[in-house]
Amino acid sequence: MLVVKKFGGSSVANKERIFNVARRCIEDYKAGNKVVVVLSAMGDTTDDLIAKAQDINPNPPKREMDMLLSIGEQESVALMAMAMASLGVPAISLNAWQVPMHTTSVYTASRFKSVETERIFHELDAGKIVIVTGFQGINKYDDITTLGRGGSDTTAVALAATLHADKCEIFTDVDGVYTADPRIVPEAKKLSEISYDEMLELATLGAQVLHNRSVEMAKKYGVTLVVRSSLNESEGTYVREVKNVEKMLVSGVACDKNAARIALIGVKNEPGVAFKIFDVLAKNNINVDMILQSVGRDNTKDISFTVDQTDAADALRVLKADQDRLTIQKFEDEENVAKLSIVGAGMQSNAGVAAKMFEALYDANVNIRMISTSEIRITVLINIDDVDRAMKAVHDKFIPTDD
Repeated sequence: MLVVKKFGGSSVANKERIFNVARRCIEDYKAGNKVVVVLSAMGDTTDDLIAKAQDINPNPPKREMDMLLSIGEQESVALMAMAMASLGVPAISLNAWQVPMHTTSVYTASRFKSVETERIFHELDAGKIVIVTGFQGINKYDDITTLGRGGSDTTAVALAATLHADKCEIFTDVDGVYTADPRIVPEAKKLSEISYDEMLELATLGAQVLHNRSVEMAKKYGVTLVVRSSLNESEGTYVREVKNVEKMLVSGVACDKNAARIALIGVKNEPGVAFKIFDVLAKNNINVDMILQSVGRDNTKDISFTVDQTDAADALRVLKADQDRLTIQKFEDEENVAKLSIVGAGMQSNAGVAAKMFEALYDANVNIRMISTSEIRITVLINIDDVDRAMKAVHDKFIPTDD
């Protein structure tokens, strides 16, 4: 059996945890399995590198950020190979360019294009555990690229899909996927399984257990994921195509505190204006989520939308540079907002879900700024100071505290 095992930064944060991970991987190896390991950078390494970059240049070139941030994973995989060697097991560490793993050329937010397998299979056939850097790849210029925060999950799924692995395990510091962040909602319950679609929504909406693109890729290639704790032996949560007839109405509640709202005031109320605005943002690789357009007045309208806080400055810059053509009279922006979402495949066939959510927010005295929906999701934009209280209220409304 071929197994891909991914471990996050907290799982390899120090010597003790590195050896804990090494022993867990060696257990599978000694059971006769071929083992590929994907690692994130140790502990807070990536945050420390970002802080160093900001100290040198508050607005560093994205290519150079990828050069810098990629060293965190290189440290992890080399130390892990050393740990396994000290335990008597042959292992080899590989950078993404040594595999190689090919990506697009969008620095700090690349996507995989292809993964070569010859080197990995050669090392596996030689009886070694193969340890690969997560979070990174190389582009057509042979430059190092990174996949965005959480991208090591996507590396693991890409390898599992390409190598036709029998299992892809994502190890983290929590023991599965919960109905809400247990640090905010202590009554949150661990799920035994969740569908790709539900997990993708939760990951996109702020649940930090899995990188959203890893779920997207797992669904595309039919890779069953298991989210487990690296600190205990609990069973974890399976992410796969769930075919249960009876499902929970709401599978999870998520919040995203990394949101910013931008309002474009006094835009001309004529065909094509919205296209021009969002085309400018798309061409600059800025993802937009919630969108609200006001009713036109005096031949103008207002358009509000949300972006990640990290993209807010770029969004304003590119729109202001094209302000006259886009017919924008005035800009407003704020970062003291958060997105709160409920997700559940059971919502598709149940009326009144939105009313129930809004009732919970009303009871908690939380004001709604914007609303966005899909078949299995309802998202509201609220003040960031209200989000923890709102999350508890909504969770209590939909998910009973006792089985």
